Amino acid sequence: MKKWWVLSGLLLISIVGLAFYSIPQFKVVNAWEGEEIVLPNKVWKLQFSEKISEKSLDNNFIYITDDKGEKLQTELELSDDQKTIYINPPENGYDLKSKQYTVHFKKGIKSALGRELNSSYAWEFVVKETLPVVGSQEKLAGYFEGILKEQEKSRGWFGGLKESISEDTAMEDSSSANKSAGGGDVSETNVQVQGVDEADIVKTDGQTIFQAEQNKVRIIQAVPGAQMKLLSMIPYDETFSPYQLFLEDEKLVVIGQQYHNFSKPYDKIAKDSLIAPMTQSTKVIVYNVKNPAKPAQIREIELEGGYVSGRKVDNQVYLITQHYPDFWLLKENREIDIRPKYFDSASETKEKKISYDDIRYFPESREPNYTMIAAFDLNLPKKEAAITTYLGSGNQIYMSKENLYLAVQNQGDLAMEERGVIASDTDIHKFAINGMDVKYHSSATVPGTVLNQFSMDEHDGFFRLVTTKGYAWDETKPSSNHLYILDKNLKEAGKIEGLARGERIYSARFMGDRIYMVTFKETDPLFVIEASDPRNPKVLGELKIPGFSNYLHPYDENQIIGFGQDTKIVAEKGSSQPRILTDGVKISLFDVSDMSNPEEKFTEIIGGRGTYSPLNHDHKALLFNKNKNLFAFPISVYRNSDKNEYEQIFEYQGAYIYNIDPAKGITLKSKITHIDGKMPYYEEWESQIQRLLYIGDTLYALSPAKITSHNMKTYEKIGELGLGLGGKE
Repeated sequence: MKKWWVLSGLLLISIVGLAFYSIPQFKVVNAWEGEEIVLPNKVWKLQFSEKISEKSLDNNFIYITDDKGEKLQTELELSDDQKTIYINPPENGYDLKSKQYTVHFKKGIKSALGRELNSSYAWEFVVKETLPVVGSQEKLAGYFEGILKEQEKSRGWFGGLKESISEDTAMEDSSSANKSAGGGDVSETNVQVQGVDEADIVKTDGQTIFQAEQNKVRIIQAVPGAQMKLLSMIPYDETFSPYQLFLEDEKLVVIGQQYHNFSKPYDKIAKDSLIAPMTQSTKVIVYNVKNPAKPAQIREIELEGGYVSGRKVDNQVYLITQHYPDFWLLKENREIDIRPKYFDSASETKEKKISYDDIRYFPESREPNYTMIAAFDLNLPKKEAAITTYLGSGNQIYMSKENLYLAVQNQGDLAMEERGVIASDTDIHKFAINGMDVKYHSSATVPGTVLNQFSMDEHDGFFRLVTTKGYAWDETKPSSNHLYILDKNLKEAGKIEGLARGERIYSARFMGDRIYMVTFKETDPLFVIEASDPRNPKVLGELKIPGFSNYLHPYDENQIIGFGQDTKIVAEKGSSQPRILTDGVKISLFDVSDMSNPEEKFTEIIGGRGTYSPLNHDHKALLFNKNKNLFAFPISVYRNSDKNEYEQIFEYQGAYIYNIDPAKGITLKSKITHIDGKMPYYEEWESQIQRLLYIGDTLYALSPAKITSHNMKTYEKIGELGLGLGGKE
């Protein structure tokens, strides 16, 4: 009997021991090897496998020493999910005089469950004043070889690196400005920042309309509207696709994607020449259109990679591209040159490679791509473009007249298998702009990720952004949303954290001292934030309504327009979680005159499920003028079927024109369609209205197939010009 008790006890101990060791260790999940290079205001983050005890936020457990072993004065912060500890830099940043610093964290750190860290760690780092330079072929090859090793180690876990071109489809919000030209008031592209123009598929000077469509650019005489005619067409072969335009002082800038064909296999060319050939690039072609019937090419610039975004301030054009090199070629021969290439007709007749000394890298990034920023002056066609190149970047940008900001997803410290499981943060890199001079200024890291450009803003020298930390689908670690306000050196000035747990940001709008943010999961909370004191922003109001707004547009200082989707909550039998179904397009007019009590004064629901507008994802599709009582956009309308909740029936394709009045509400004034006769059973892509604009008292609607002109008082059609398809006009 005694023997049986002994055996039972040993068995129980074995089971308990096995259970203990089968539980994952409490550990730091950051992947860290060797000495790191960081910038002066680096915020270190220690990410743990489980929640941390608040008692572990102790400078005896976590601290930083300089090269003399002296402990620095640093502040520790615990993340919203209690799994990350942030170590903020000293008040004036890290001193560049110290040759080396060390991050220490000791075994005394405990989890919220009382489990102790399995060992002590020490991370060494050096501080650089500005972004470090690649400098050599050896260093560049080593960077990409490190990424190759991570890929092989991960064996296809989350975070696998994809070689794909990424376009910036983020919406950018502001009200359209007006100017006098040609036939009177002329609508302009709906831009993010007043005075900073954005490339679009249609531009006008008040007399002529320029349209990028498939493999051509059309130049159309628009005035008078009853006598429109095609003045000229710039055709391109199948290797070039134009899709964005700028227009400035009789100069037309065409931005498009250039594809390169080879007579030999790509990898053979690379091995034989030891240079990775340029397969696709972003090309800019500048024309003199003083005589729009005879456009004359005056300049050409080409940057390897995909188009991200373009901006123009007066006569200065800024082009941002992103290139994913074929770094797998280094497996074949590490001497193969994978630097990005460019061409500028102002300086050379052949393409050139970026010098190793001109490639800088973001220390925190492990992204296998280049970002190139080209700046050129439309008034100086013979002056070479200024090109800056950065290794390891993202594709979200914000630009004011003085500064350009790049938002880069930061997951460089995470092991490959942790990416996509543990939410990444965002590095912000600021560049000062002075004409063609684009210089790196400073950097910062904030928790969470930005949705798009609307998540960022610059005001009175402060940079503001809203982020979502975590994933809305993760019920064990609910997402939350934050506002961060950074000073001119990107040091944190103020913040609000932990808004709308379990939801994510769908849109944001910065209007001076007021900030509006929409989150969503089942309902649409509109947050109203007052930020006149950037060091102490406050949530003053919150409004919960069905649906969500993808885009927020100002009506005036006390009214804001939301554009998005209506939603329906459907109860599921046998489940505590309801289903959320998107329904028709929804327009809301919010009254925020009382910031603590925002009100949805008026709504308009268009169609049912399947109804969509380009304005849901592209702000440039909006034509808005408060003084003209004009809120117009393209739309495709579907109605719900009575037989099946998943079936939608096509109903209308064209554009809707509304009058939005704070006293009278949202009123449909007219519809415009380019479909002749009865509506077909399905949409016609060639008849899809893409843009609306006005010149004086005439409204114009453009689709791939035609342009129509309309009286803005009656919306009666006064002219039509067929534009043809497939290159034939």
